[in-house]
Amino acid sequence: MYLDRINQTGDIKKIPAEHLNALSSEIREFLIEKISVTGGHLGSNLGTVELTMALHLELNLPKDEIIWDVGHQSYTHKLLTGRKNDFDTLRQYGGMSGFPKRRESECDVFDTGHSSTSISAGLGLCKARDLTGEKKTIVSVIGDGSLTGGMAFEALNNAGKLNSNFIIILNDNKLSISENVGGIPKYLNSIRTSEGYLDLKDDVYNKIAGTPAGDSIVKNIRRAKNSLKSLMSPGMLFEEMGVVYLGPINGHDIGQIRRAIKEAKRFKRAVMIHVVTEKGRGYAPAIRHPARFHGTGPFDIETGLPKKSSAVSWTNVFSTIMTKLGDRNPRICAVTAAMPDGTGLKRFANAYPDRFFDVGIAEEHAVTFAAGLAAGGMIPVVAIYSSFLQRAYDQIIHDVCMQNLHVIFAIDRAGIVGNDGETHQGVFDLSYLSGIPGMTVCAPKNKWEFSDMMKFAASYGAPIAIRYPRGPVCEELEEFRTDIVAGEAEWIYREEEIALFAVGSMVSVADEVRRKLEEKGHKASLINARFVSPIDKETVREALRFHKLIVTLEENVRSGGFGEKILDIVNNEKLLYPGIGTKCLIISLPDEFIEHGDCRILKEKAGIDADSVTEKILNVL
Repeated sequence: MYLDRINQTGDIKKIPAEHLNALSSEIREFLIEKISVTGGHLGSNLGTVELTMALHLELNLPKDEIIWDVGHQSYTHKLLTGRKNDFDTLRQYGGMSGFPKRRESECDVFDTGHSSTSISAGLGLCKARDLTGEKKTIVSVIGDGSLTGGMAFEALNNAGKLNSNFIIILNDNKLSISENVGGIPKYLNSIRTSEGYLDLKDDVYNKIAGTPAGDSIVKNIRRAKNSLKSLMSPGMLFEEMGVVYLGPINGHDIGQIRRAIKEAKRFKRAVMIHVVTEKGRGYAPAIRHPARFHGTGPFDIETGLPKKSSAVSWTNVFSTIMTKLGDRNPRICAVTAAMPDGTGLKRFANAYPDRFFDVGIAEEHAVTFAAGLAAGGMIPVVAIYSSFLQRAYDQIIHDVCMQNLHVIFAIDRAGIVGNDGETHQGVFDLSYLSGIPGMTVCAPKNKWEFSDMMKFAASYGAPIAIRYPRGPVCEELEEFRTDIVAGEAEWIYREEEIALFAVGSMVSVADEVRRKLEEKGHKASLINARFVSPIDKETVREALRFHKLIVTLEENVRSGGFGEKILDIVNNEKLLYPGIGTKCLIISLPDEFIEHGDCRILKEKAGIDADSVTEKILNVL
């Protein structure tokens, strides 16, 4: 077993060249075995085994530095830097992250988790290297899906002015999570099918430049070379931006990749190496179903099927609702940023292809594009994960809310999402959305209210965001289904002493807390807040008259969240009516980044599970 010889950074260089292919096979077997138990990002890692091996063979880590875009494809990198024994804890609470983490290894030089960032970060590291006089090679690895993000091209535009070495590796597997869309993938496909082109070397230019009239000759040669390359290879787009282009090359041929890296090191410029890989390579189910194996739970290796049957999720319910809304209203359309499967819009896309728009990994563009659709009379539903929507904050404010356009934001993965960790936890959306003038923010307590809220949103006529969690949909409290009215909360149980104001996913938790308090001899009202912006002030005032303790429950950080807004109302009422003695207890997530782990464990640690909340209330009482 050659993998057994890899115990620390650099050990791969001790493996004879003739045995490297055997090592790559062992790595794939190891990843499939481990991820089948823990879950994780399988397809992307199977596709980058040889690429990662070549990087580790040609670079001197940790002195040299690799930045992995998104970072979900860094498992082989973790193996080759001595973390093999940590894979049993992959993405588990207290265990190894599924993404690069600086705190985890000195070979992880930049934390990643969102797309299109690696070239910007790598360029910054290059300038820092040059300013401090260090001598090291810096490599940014970016996928073709991430290259559809505008930030990548902003960085490439800047990299074209660099006068020192910087290597960009374009890992081209024709996929982001689902199939890539748009002009960039078409462009890369034309490169993949080209025959190559003549590339005159910089050292030839340097020799000619030292002869009489050399500068003039060099200019003419370069002009001729560029004309020839334009005819023979569409890769000139990158060259015209000032980035040297090498490729395309076979991303599963270690020797080819190593030679390309050696060549790229010679340039005192930014260099792009275009490698073509196969996502899921070596495991047939992952090749056949790339979206399913992008991020997978535990699965049976032989069949590729999940080990546990999936319960109906919030995303599944959204999928059904959207398909029905599309049937009833021809103005309803859907927008996603490279996540048709993840957001549940695949069914809508199949049913109404003319009204479905996948804009690629470009959340900022998705939001402003939706604003244009709304300005043109359509009703766009923008389905984006909570942590990814953060990237489009300016567009939400400037392009949607300032114009009061009827855009519906379907915010999946709100709250704690679990094993993907800090970069994916959707714990800020109530704060960053509810402070925007004109933005209505709401959250359903169960699947029936979700359907009602989406119907309400379709007829609302103004910006509105509906946030819902990851995982099985709540099917409790079915009997409570009053009509949705803008800015109005829903009384579920009316008692005295304690008033529980809960948002979305926390309503079912609050209902369990209410029962536990009852067992202890305390009566509690339960109010489904429904709306975080605008808040139902009248219901808060009513609760102040009949309860001595108001408790707010939300799956969001405290700062700027629902609880602080309720507390503000309570404090204002106390100033107006000094006789009010009601206390206010805020139950929320802490104002910190939440690490990876099982959702249940994370909620217990954060103190928002039913037992923890009940204990906190009893302590106050």
